[in-house]
Amino acid sequence: MNIILFGPPGAGKGTQAEILSKDLSIPTISTGAIIRGAVKEGTPMGLSAKKYMDGGALVPDEVVIGIIKERLAKDDCKNGFILDGFPRTVPQAEALDAMGVKIDVVVSLEVPDEAIVDRMSGRRVCKVCGATFHTIYNPSAKGEKCDVCDADLLIRDDDKPEVVLNRLVTYHKETEPLKEYYCGKGILKSVEGTNGVEATTELMKAALGI
Repeated sequence: MNIILFGPPGAGKGTQAEILSKDLSIPTISTGAIIRGAVKEGTPMGLSAKKYMDGGALVPDEVVIGIIKERLAKDDCKNGFILDGFPRTVPQAEALDAMGVKIDVVVSLEVPDEAIVDRMSGRRVCKVCGATFHTIYNPSAKGEKCDVCDADLLIRDDDKPEVVLNRLVTYHKETEPLKEYYCGKGILKSVEGTNGVEATTELMKAALGI
């Protein structure tokens, strides 16, 4: 099964992708991770991406798509894959189609903006070991100290409310139009993502028919 999973930042896409990847025995393909991997491996597209990254520029769509094409050609994708974080725009979706990649189902994880801000602004990360906590859903027993290594917990810059709101504006403008695009193809499924990880997983599985 070839799956695209998208939704607003902080909706829980990575968590759900990881669970589905294990249950379906197919890889999760995160755009950021495969770009870094292609650069490290020195693939032709990876070297092209490195030039842009070294110059502090965004990697252009055609290079990202080339890297994804390289990744999807690997043996572990023969039985399916989960694309997490790609496509982000309708032009990227059109390019994926033009590449001949068949997508079976697209899942849109639906979480209201106010819930996203609440989730992300409450997130705390250990500056030493990287452990993640949440002031409401997963608090550290040591307050502003890490349960694991006793170091200070920090709020990441991209978790600050004003930054989250800006990211949501970008999502609604650039990524949300994908709903209409894939709805037109008859492969869009919408899943409510506000009821906790396990409940959301059950809804995801129902939407995928597994």
